[in-house]
Amino acid sequence: MSQEATDEVTQETEEAGTTEAAGAAGTTDAAETAPAGDETDAAHTPQAVEAADETPASPAPEASDPPPSGWFGWRRRYPRTARGVTLGTTVLAGALLLFALLVPNRLERLDAEAFFRLPAEGILLAGLLLALPTRSRRLTAVVSGALLGVLTVLKFVDMGFYSVLARPFDLVLDWILLDDAAEFVRESFGRTGQVLAVVGVLVLIVAVLALMTLAMVRVTNLMVRHRAVATRTTLILGTAWITCMTLNIQVTSVPLATKGNADLVNNRIEQVRAGLKDGRVFEKQAAVDAFAKTPPDQLLTGLRGKDVLFTFIESYGRVAIDDPAMAPQIDAVLKEGTSSLKAAGFQSRSAWLRSPVTGAGSWLAHSTFLSGLWIKNQQRYRSLTTSDRATLNSYFRKTGAWRTVGVVPGVRRAWPEGKFFALDHIYDSEHLGYQGPYFSWTPVPDQFSLEAFQRLEHGKKNREPIMAEIILASSHNPWSPIARMVDWDDLGDGSVFHQIKKEGTDPKEVWKDPERVRTEYRRAIEYSLHSLTEWVERYGTDDTVLVFLGDHQPVPTVTAGSTSKDVPVTIVARDQKVLDKIADWQWTDGLKPAENAPTWGMDKFRDRFMTAYGPQRD
Repeated sequence: MSQEATDEVTQETEEAGTTEAAGAAGTTDAAETAPAGDETDAAHTPQAVEAADETPASPAPEASDPPPSGWFGWRRRYPRTARGVTLGTTVLAGALLLFALLVPNRLERLDAEAFFRLPAEGILLAGLLLALPTRSRRLTAVVSGALLGVLTVLKFVDMGFYSVLARPFDLVLDWILLDDAAEFVRESFGRTGQVLAVVGVLVLIVAVLALMTLAMVRVTNLMVRHRAVATRTTLILGTAWITCMTLNIQVTSVPLATKGNADLVNNRIEQVRAGLKDGRVFEKQAAVDAFAKTPPDQLLTGLRGKDVLFTFIESYGRVAIDDPAMAPQIDAVLKEGTSSLKAAGFQSRSAWLRSPVTGAGSWLAHSTFLSGLWIKNQQRYRSLTTSDRATLNSYFRKTGAWRTVGVVPGVRRAWPEGKFFALDHIYDSEHLGYQGPYFSWTPVPDQFSLEAFQRLEHGKKNREPIMAEIILASSHNPWSPIARMVDWDDLGDGSVFHQIKKEGTDPKEVWKDPERVRTEYRRAIEYSLHSLTEWVERYGTDDTVLVFLGDHQPVPTVTAGSTSKDVPVTIVARDQKVLDKIADWQWTDGLKPAENAPTWGMDKFRDRFMTAYGPQRD
């Protein structure tokens, strides 16, 4: 065969192959595009028959389900519901971020108006996230979400501190107070209540941090997917914020534009700086003591031979005397006490002291009063109690003319600070002989504490003069249930108070209603005042000198917005010479200080007292 013939055969063969391939492809396309109802007809076309004849039979491939798509296939099975869930989650994420940006750090400011504002921090953060490249944007979203969560937790903590102490949480000095708060919950609501409260707080913190981070990432992704709309919105909001801030536009007296988070962070930075410097400032103040070099025989000469009792009434603040809802009842108690004491030969003078704390922190007030230094935080308290600073107690003991005693029923564990306060003997809740029940936080009712002091110290014969520091704790928060006065001869070992407690109120119910809280507070103060004045009538002598005062104002629930830190202070004595030495103080006659009576800082009392009863006044 010639070469030309061979080429022709080859060309024909290739064309035939091409034609067959095209036919097969056409058959396949026809089969794929045939309607479902024509499947039988398509299978019997001539091309299909020919293909069946020429192609050996092979097993049909096994059918398989399509792979699941999102949430284990749930999104594909229920697409409409899935879209609703996605939309709802996104809306919740945005609402959560807006809540974190706008929520105030004080409960009294937590109202609807607080959330109808433009937060500068949110607008700036949105602009930053839109401008950053992908990797930096993702990292910034995670970090900013976590920081916003931390800021939200701090706001929640501030709410608690403002509710109790009328001030924000101190990032440097207040950590120890969290342990005290947990202990207070245990003593008021039991071990179970404490555990539940601590676990609940920890879960809340973790949840806030996690949810805030996830919300920030989700909203950031949404903005990126709709970059044009997000950019325009951010620009509009930024312009609106500047306009509202410039023109001071307000809605119901609340500024529409806010930079509250920036102000909060700035204040905390300044607070930390001040806290770190405060130690050096306090050290210089503590080094100054006008009586440090005074010889013992020249100290407190005007009180030699007297029993001097410094008595603190927990939470006895100015609100008890000035508040119209409490004033009538408290005024009646004070007038009755003044009259009954006068009938027993006692005179009294009263004024005001300004406490370094409000709501709680009794130990800070006690140490301020006794040391003559302004003990406004835990750092100062620790510095004081580890120093050699002399207190009123120390100077009484330094003279050698008094036995110093502490009656501290609120102490239920080791109290190493007692050594600093120069007390020869300390009677805590375990050493007063009390066999009755606790009244919430209060381990021993005031009347029993005073009776125990009489039995253990004051009533002993042939004893030396006593200087006593006495803490009356029945008026301590939560003021429910409250003990009531019983016949002094019936006190016994305190078992009589079991029935009284059963008849009392439940703190969990009381604290649901602020007015009930205020009522129980007032009743607690009445009980403490009755206990003290009746004790003086019953056991006071010509040598009794009583100084009693409140340590701080009660919590804001009771003070109802008052920012005053004033507390009453009173001196009671039968010996007129004792009161004559403070005549120039111009204090008010009686147990109730006048509204315009002198007001001193609590840290000023020590030096003025020691000056008044020093040798220059003899």
